[in-house]
Amino acid sequence: MAFIHDNFLLQTSAARDLYHEYAKEEPILDFHNHLPPNEIANDRRFENLYDVWLAGDHYKWRAMRANGIPERFCTGDATPREKFDAWAATVPHTLRNALYHWTHLELARYFDTHDLFNPDTADALWDKANGLLAGEGYTTRGLLKRSKVRALCTTDDPTDSLEHHRAIAADPSCEVRVFPTFRPDAALRLETPAEWNAWVDRLSAVSATDCGSLTGMLEAIRARHDYFHKLGGRISDHGLHHIFDEPCSEAEASRIFDRARLGGAVSAGEVEQFGNFLMLYFGELDASRGWTKQLHIGAERNNSTRRFQNIGRDIGCDSMADVNHAGPLRRYLDTLEQRGALPKVILYNLNPQDNYAMATMLGNFQGGDAGGPPSRLQLGTAWWFMDTREGMEWQINAWSNTGLLSRFVGMLTDSRSFLSFARHEYFRRILCDLLGGEMERGELPRDLDLVGGMVRRICFQNAADFFGLALD
Repeated sequence: MAFIHDNFLLQTSAARDLYHEYAKEEPILDFHNHLPPNEIANDRRFENLYDVWLAGDHYKWRAMRANGIPERFCTGDATPREKFDAWAATVPHTLRNALYHWTHLELARYFDTHDLFNPDTADALWDKANGLLAGEGYTTRGLLKRSKVRALCTTDDPTDSLEHHRAIAADPSCEVRVFPTFRPDAALRLETPAEWNAWVDRLSAVSATDCGSLTGMLEAIRARHDYFHKLGGRISDHGLHHIFDEPCSEAEASRIFDRARLGGAVSAGEVEQFGNFLMLYFGELDASRGWTKQLHIGAERNNSTRRFQNIGRDIGCDSMADVNHAGPLRRYLDTLEQRGALPKVILYNLNPQDNYAMATMLGNFQGGDAGGPPSRLQLGTAWWFMDTREGMEWQINAWSNTGLLSRFVGMLTDSRSFLSFARHEYFRRILCDLLGGEMERGELPRDLDLVGGMVRRICFQNAADFFGLALD
């Protein structure tokens, strides 16, 4: 039997029924990823398997480094085929890592290849995949259609022109809906003054607003938020090490802004204050428009100074932070609620020890009186290092035990790869296996319509209802 078969990961008959009858054929709404919108607008055709499968994938780079592969085969000047061969040499050593499952799911679903991937099978795969990539249905839009993607949300800086989103929206031949997501992380990086000032200059230019004062910067941010909304955006996103928790008045924020804008030194405490002020402002913007705020919390980033200086960000040198998030999260959510400006929230936690603390904190701020859909604050799907079978089960268990799994908005890819939608299948199989096992043991009713209906909603409809995106 092939490694990836119809009942892969589905250990019980109930699990198999749930997956094949309720989950498998559901479309995908991928509400958080890092796909480049220009490649969708231009319907890019990939030159080879490296370009579509390996380029920019820091998950694979970490595994390759752990396998002793030199950096030139990860982010360096090796040829695409040399980098592909280095990955082939690494994959057999990823047993019990989610990469092993993802690799073989992607090869099975997109290239109908069921051999185990290793140096012995690399040549045949390279030739077969490259032949397919040159044919029909393997451009970016073809891959999205093959994956049954109904809609996706990219991750975009407020200074982005969004020209590619406009082009996609105006192109009737593009069958997938593509929405921008407002990611203003650069506005918070006062610790790097030159980088921050260059970003504020771009913000001023793209918004046609003088950002010589804090008031001007806030007006420019609002203008860009409005522009994202006009192009269909309904979601913001923040990648935070922790929740900023130093109170800051507008007068204090203005003083900090003025000094930073003139190139003056800003203390660590002032970075915290300014971050707190802006994050509350971002929350108010989202609430005023009925948006959802995504909070990605708990990454310790750019840990290798050597690699950061030589290569840059997002190259596989990040890890879990060990931070007490409960108090700052409470104060952030509570302050927004007191201001009447608490938006819908999806909170992604990177360290599993915090799952229950965060999930129970979110439960304090639920309620239909606040407006919006049921479970308007949610513990998002297992993220990054926890995007594994075990991590997904931990997240599902924590949210089930503290909230309403039936209202869960489900899976996303958080990826830069057009082949990563196999992760939705991976999640669906894990969800069905978990619930099916409980049905077999009598812990859930043996009622396929009841449990299967919940599965179906988690796969697509809950997200469609929650985010309010224009899917038709």
